[in-house]
Amino acid sequence: MKMVIGLAPLILLELVLLVVALVDLAKRPKVTGGNKVIWLIVILFIGTIGPIIYLIFGRRESE
Repeated sequence: MKMVIGLAPLILLELVLLVVALVDLAKRPKVTGGNKVIWLIVILFIGTIGPIIYLIFGRRESE
């Protein structure tokens, strides 16, 4: 039980990152690379680091 309580902040952080990245992706008209589907896959399937990668690199609007 103590282990679950100890992991709760990390789980919460991962969920917050996931939600923030998905909401930003949905609202943003253009993303780096121009393909939202690729960024969706990165966010959903690369664990905690996927949303972080998107928030750092994917939010740059392509020219």
